[in-house]
Amino acid sequence: MKKIFQTLGDMAAFVGQEVVSDWTTITQAQIDLFAQATHDHQWIHTDPVRAAAGPFGAPIAHGFLTLSLLPLFFESSMDVVESSMGVNYGLNKVRFVAPVPVGSRLRARMTLVESLPVERGGLQMTWDVVVEREGSDKPVCVAQSLARRYP
Repeated sequence: MKKIFQTLGDMAAFVGQEVVSDWTTITQAQIDLFAQATHDHQWIHTDPVRAAAGPFGAPIAHGFLTLSLLPLFFESSMDVVESSMGVNYGLNKVRFVAPVPVGSRLRARMTLVESLPVERGGLQMTWDVVVEREGSDKPVCVAQSLARRYP
């Protein structure tokens, strides 16, 4: 269920709490498009026949594809009514902990660990993000994401 914040102040007060995104399914078409965009055509991602005989039994998503879904995870889990813009400010830490086989369903659990005021009345937030694969006890990606929101 999407968390709705009325103001940036409401969001700043959310430190220590968690939001959870919707599930999304990773398709081979998505993986192929990501490979085309990044020029990373390693067979473990783009050759289903060879990957089926490989160490994971199927093609797996690029780690950076998983990471690139953070905006989707944030968008599906929260909204700030009185905010005109949000921007990605960067990352402090990222680890790709487990593979993401094609067909996997992923979601993210995001905990706000810090919120700081920034210029133009904005808010910089530090989020601990854990990307989960349905049916797995181990996360597929853990990251600390920095984001800014502006009124």
